[in-house]
Amino acid sequence: MTNLIRVSKLMADRGLCSRREADEFIRRQWVKVDGHIVTLGQRAAPEAKIELHPDANAQLKQQVTILLNKPVGYVSGQAEKNYRPASVLITPARQFLVPTKGKGGQLRFQRQHLRGLAPAGRLDIDSQGLLVLTQDGQLARRLIGANSPIEKEYLVRVKGRLDKKGLALLNHGLKLDGQALKPARVRWLNDDQLLFRLREGRKRQIRRMCELVGLHVVGLKRVRIGRVRLGNLPEGQWRYLQPHEQF
Repeated sequence: MTNLIRVSKLMADRGLCSRREADEFIRRQWVKVDGHIVTLGQRAAPEAKIELHPDANAQLKQQVTILLNKPVGYVSGQAEKNYRPASVLITPARQFLVPTKGKGGQLRFQRQHLRGLAPAGRLDIDSQGLLVLTQDGQLARRLIGANSPIEKEYLVRVKGRLDKKGLALLNHGLKLDGQALKPARVRWLNDDQLLFRLREGRKRQIRRMCELVGLHVVGLKRVRIGRVRLGNLPEGQWRYLQPHEQF
């Protein structure tokens, strides 16, 4: 058959887990397709029945997502050019404890929560604010996928003059690297600060957009991703995403 698909891709497409997690579960013999344990790289029909071992489901339920108020001077991902990654800030001493809703107390830091923890999106070294790090590959895909519908909000302090035409271009009409940008929502908050709401995140997008209309960005802070806000999380501290919170 020519329409067979890798089982790990099928699992990711169905929202069972990420492809990386699927490969791990398959290696551990925790995945059955049509009643048979599969091997890494195996393919199956698009309509095949996929079952996860209880241990795989338990592992997925234990995954954590962390919200960090990243300071300027840290990179989002791997260390580079002598700069430290933001993940070094995920320590017990920097955990910001918040009241929890529902049953159960505040989740406390555990070393295993660092395993597989990765940033879901980037925040430039000279920018600050809300950075999401997660063990949940499916969540990461929803936040940073090319067609992600999740809006992100930024406070942007600028220098320079901007007329009505320039503001209109920031909202819609600019191109980066020869490609048109998706419509944004941009407005003034005060004399030197703009509010940006975007549904895409190209490299240094906001700074480059501002340059195209004659503005220089002197400060950039992400304050919201979807329905999750930075709120009162102190700079340099982090907290767990709570069960009732959804992006």
